[in-house]
Amino acid sequence: MEFSVRDKRLRLILLAIAALLLIAVAVWPRKDVVEGYAYPIPPQDADNTIEVLNGTNRRGLARDGTRWLRSEGFDVVSFGNARPVDSTLILVRRGSAEIGDRLRAALKTGLIRLEPDSLRRVDATVILGSDYQPAAGFSP
Repeated sequence: MEFSVRDKRLRLILLAIAALLLIAVAVWPRKDVVEGYAYPIPPQDADNTIEVLNGTNRRGLARDGTRWLRSEGFDVVSFGNARPVDSTLILVRRGSAEIGDRLRAALKTGLIRLEPDSLRRVDATVILGSDYQPAAGFSP
């Protein structure tokens, strides 16, 4: 009889530990959401996908451009590095040159080129050159 009471206590203790672990996992802060680091999500009506590339030696320029364009309502799906360029290039991959005009207005610089490329899965590629000046408050 003592063995069964002891066994019941052990089961209750194990169930309590399991319940506490489940609660801890449910309410523990997620590491993929870091305060002040995440970029704003573009609005649901953003109809163009953009990639932003850093064409300079300045660190963080593509990240800065990404943050700025997202704040302007563009859906930036990736950012990275590119070969060095002097002037900012806006390469329209799909659609009309209208997206290039909107990007140039948001960036306040850029040469627009129509370079269709259906393999990239973006509507435009922005290669930030040395002429791009980060907007106030968006510097890397």
